[in-house]
Amino acid sequence: MFEIGDYIIYGNHGVCRVEDIGGLNIPGVDQSKKCYTLQPVFSKSSTLYTPVDNDKVVMRRVISNEEALELIEQIPDISLIGVENDKQREEAYKEALRHHDCKDWIKIIKTLYVRKQERLSQGKKLTFTDEKYLNIAKDCLFGELSIAMDMNREEVEDLISERLEEVNLV
Repeated sequence: MFEIGDYIIYGNHGVCRVEDIGGLNIPGVDQSKKCYTLQPVFSKSSTLYTPVDNDKVVMRRVISNEEALELIEQIPDISLIGVENDKQREEAYKEALRHHDCKDWIKIIKTLYVRKQERLSQGKKLTFTDEKYLNIAKDCLFGELSIAMDMNREEVEDLISERLEEVNLV
């Protein structure tokens, strides 16, 4: 169980802060059922409510600073998504995103950076689908790492870009 003040990943909503734990004072809702009140960190205009025992949506702690640093060190060793068929590639991106795992986000980012370079060398841009999944993966990864490392998202993006340059992916 999470505590008030914890930062967690809550499904596709990304990083959220646990604001409260308890029953909801909403008509028609069982007040004895414990729920988390979550505040998405990068979308202050919304508040989310979810049962403490919700097993339908991924809920996990944000990785620690140490885990974030280790992850950044591992970037050269994280594999690419090796699918050539556009339809299968999109399915592979969706599957990677379903896990809400930093390594999977890096796989997508690395794969699409390589793909972008290949397409640019042919005088082409990334496809709309590739661009969409690249942005989702970057958003998820940079959001989590910014909280884990107590940095702003732009600093995290610069750090990851530098690391990708070191392994000749940018």
